[in-house]
Amino acid sequence: MIGGGLMFSLTLVTALGCGLVAGIFYAFSTFVMGALARLVPAQGIAAMNSINVVVINPWFGSVFFGTAIACAVLAVIAVLNWHKPGSVYVIIAAVLYIVGSLGVTMAFNVPRNNALAAVDPASAEGARLWADYVVTWTLWNHVRTVAPLLATALLIVAIWVSRDGAVPS
Repeated sequence: MIGGGLMFSLTLVTALGCGLVAGIFYAFSTFVMGALARLVPAQGIAAMNSINVVVINPWFGSVFFGTAIACAVLAVIAVLNWHKPGSVYVIIAAVLYIVGSLGVTMAFNVPRNNALAAVDPASAEGARLWADYVVTWTLWNHVRTVAPLLATALLIVAIWVSRDGAVPS
C-alpha cells in the first residue's frame, strides 16, 4: 500500500508529524508542567495562560492539525486498499492520532485551559483550580504523548511491512 512514491512520502511526513507532536507533549509531561507546578499558583496560572495563547500559531497549528488531516487521508486510502500490506497499521495509527491527540486535546485539555483563563490567578479559587489543573491536565497530556508516539511507530511499521510484507522481528 505504501510502496508508491506519493504514499510513501505522505506516510513518512505523517509519521514525522506524529513524532513531532509526541515530542511536544512529552516535553510538557516530563518537565514543563513540573516546572510550572513549582511556581506559586498565580505565577503558574499566568505562565500557562501565556503558553496557551502563544501556542495558537501557524507553526504549531500546521503540524498539529495538518498531521490529523494527513492521518485521515491515509486512513481513507488504507480502508480503500484494505487488502494491501500495512493498511491495518495505518488505520490504527490514524485513529490513535486523531482520537488520542486531537480528540483528547479538544475534550479534556482545552476546557481546562479555558477554565484557567477565566479564573482570577490571585484568588483562592484560582489556587484550587491550579492544583487540580496541574494534575488532571498533565494526566490527559500523558495520553496525548503516548497516542502520537504509538501512531509514529505504527506508521513506521506500515512502511516496513508494505516494503517486504513482514513485520520486522
